[in-house]
Amino acid sequence: MKRTKHRAYDDGPHAANIAGALLNWFAVHQRDLPWRRSRDAYRIWVSEIMLQQTRVETVRPYYERWLAQFPTLTALAEAPQEQVLKAWEGLGYYSRARNLHSAAQDVVARYGGEVPDDPDAVATLKGVGPYTAGAVLSIAFNRSVPAVDGNVMRLFSRLFLIEDDIMQPATRQGMEQLALALIPAGQAGNFNQALMELGALVCSPTSPKCLACPVAEYCQALAAGRQESLPVKAKAKAPRPVDVAAGVIFHEGRVLLVRRPEEGLLGGLWEFPGGERPAGATCEQALHQRIAESYGIELEIEGHLTDVRHVFTHLVWNLAACTARVAPGSPIPEESETLRWVTPDQISRYPLPVAHQKVAAALLACLSGNRQAKMRR
Repeated sequence: MKRTKHRAYDDGPHAANIAGALLNWFAVHQRDLPWRRSRDAYRIWVSEIMLQQTRVETVRPYYERWLAQFPTLTALAEAPQEQVLKAWEGLGYYSRARNLHSAAQDVVARYGGEVPDDPDAVATLKGVGPYTAGAVLSIAFNRSVPAVDGNVMRLFSRLFLIEDDIMQPATRQGMEQLALALIPAGQAGNFNQALMELGALVCSPTSPKCLACPVAEYCQALAAGRQESLPVKAKAKAPRPVDVAAGVIFHEGRVLLVRRPEEGLLGGLWEFPGGERPAGATCEQALHQRIAESYGIELEIEGHLTDVRHVFTHLVWNLAACTARVAPGSPIPEESETLRWVTPDQISRYPLPVAHQKVAAALLACLSGNRQAKMRR
C-alpha cells in the first residue's frame, strides 16, 4: 500500500511536562459523561460514532436510549436495520448508523461479539477510521495509539505553532505521529481524552481560554500572539441549494411512504415520495412527473402543505410538500420492502429524515385541525 508522506513535527523539550500537566488537569476538570463511566469497548465505540460532527449535549439522550435498546454489540448486530435507523433518527449522517450496524455484525461473525484488542483488526471494521480506532483502542484497552480529531488538531496547531492546513491528510498524519510521541506509558486512554477535553472546553475555535489552559506556558502560538489565527484550515465550499418536491399522497385513508436506496444520502430511511424539482417547476408539476415516472400513479393535487429548509454539509434542501390523492382509475402499486401504505398515525414508526419529520408533523397538525373544525360544526 502506498503511503502518503507527512510532515514530521517536533514535540520539543517539554513533552513530559505537557503530558503531566494535561493528565493532572483532566483528573480535576473532566466532564461527567455517560460513556466515561465504562471501559467497555462497545459503549465507547458507540459514543465515538455518535459524537462525530455532533455536540455532546445532543448525543447524551441518544446514547442512553441506544444502550437501553441495544445493550450489547450482539443485540445491535441482531437488530433489523430499520430499528437501528429509527433509534438514530434525528442524529443525522445516517451512514454512521448503517456502518456501525454492519461492523457489529462483522464483529459477531469474526470475533464472537467481542471488539478485538488489535489495531489492524479494528481498522478493517466498516466506518472506523484512524481517529475512532485510536479512541476505542486507547480508552477501552489503554493501547498506545493516537486519537487525533478536530479538537486535537486545533490544540496542536496552537501548542506547537503548526501552520500547515489541517484539512490536508499529510498534516493529520504528522499530528498523529506527534501525539504518539507524547503519550505517556500506561496512560494512553486518559491522555487522549485529556487532549480532546482541552480542545473542547478550553482551546476552543474562537476566543480560546488561554488563562485557564494547563499548558499555556508551553504554547508557542500564545507566545507569538497567534492563538486566534490558528489552525490554518481551507474554507469548505458553500452547500449547494436544491429544490425538492414531496407528495403526501392519500389512498383510502392511507399515505404513501417510500424507502430511499441503501447507499447514498439518507440511505435506508423512509420518506414521502417526490424528488428534485427541475428549474422553474412548481411542486405540483414536479410531483405529477416524478410520481408517474417512479410509481405509475396519476395524481390529483389538493394543495400546498408546508415548506421546509434543511441544511446538510454539502446541500441545502428547499423542500415544498403538497397533499394529493390517487386519481380514480390510476394503478395502485403494491406494498414491498421499499413501499408502504400507512395510516397517518403509523408514520412515526418509520425512520424519516428530519425534513420529512417536519412534513409529517405539518400533516398531523392539519388533520387534527380539520377534525376539531368538524367537531365544532
